[in-house]
Amino acid sequence: MKDARNYNIKVKVATAFVEGQSDIKQNRYVFAYTVTIHNAGNIPARLLTRHWIITDSNGKVQEVRGEGVVGEQPHLRPGEGFQYTSGTMLETPVGTMRGSYQMRADDGTEFDAEIAAFTLSVPRVLH
Repeated sequence: MKDARNYNIKVKVATAFVEGQSDIKQNRYVFAYTVTIHNAGNIPARLLTRHWIITDSNGKVQEVRGEGVVGEQPHLRPGEGFQYTSGTMLETPVGTMRGSYQMRADDGTEFDAEIAAFTLSVPRVLH
């Protein structure tokens, strides 16, 4: 049986509203998100693919799948981290994102690193 402590990828996300790229009159709300990925496990692992589910406050859902993140497939040894910034656009001033990274440990085990839901919000819209 595999030890779950070997495969432990922690994901933290910070978000920002990008006012300069947004056009509120056109229902175009642009958000940046900075993701920090940390290998808290005991075995090195490579990020293979990503899967995002993006939902606006009207209930419109976008699914995004692709290889790696920002053109890279980072290989993280235990204790190592990787950080990147990307962005998304919503038609509403508030929405959520959640997802997962599909990982492959150096021992060949494939597993998902879950990304808990987080909120995208124009400042002062939510209290």
